[in-house]
Amino acid sequence: MDHGTDEGSRYDAIGGRDGVESLVVKFYERVLADPLLAPFFLDIPIDRLRRMQCEFFTAALGGPGEYQGRVVAHAHQGLDIGRPHFQRFADHLFETLSEFPLDEQDRYDIINRINLYSDDIIGVGSDFSD
Repeated sequence: MDHGTDEGSRYDAIGGRDGVESLVVKFYERVLADPLLAPFFLDIPIDRLRRMQCEFFTAALGGPGEYQGRVVAHAHQGLDIGRPHFQRFADHLFETLSEFPLDEQDRYDIINRINLYSDDIIGVGSDFSD
């Protein structure tokens, strides 16, 4: 099933709201089970995180509404997230997306969209090397 660059069809292809919720749950199961990433979420209310991520991914996939969460750079400020963390996060997302009816190009396009936020998430104060 080829959805090309029509983001609305990506939202629909993933299953709309229910699909996005499923994506976020499955994705964060992977992230929270990863010893490299789990420490970043120790003090985060997971239900709130999932709600915000559903909103974010709905917008990123071309669904209805706009992301109303915190500015990405502010939300990640001071967390010392390095490029290896961001890459692992993106890898988990790509793997999770493979469980949904999206073709490979759609998955890469979604990852490329997330990569637009990498500098904001990593921040300039990171102690980790590239």
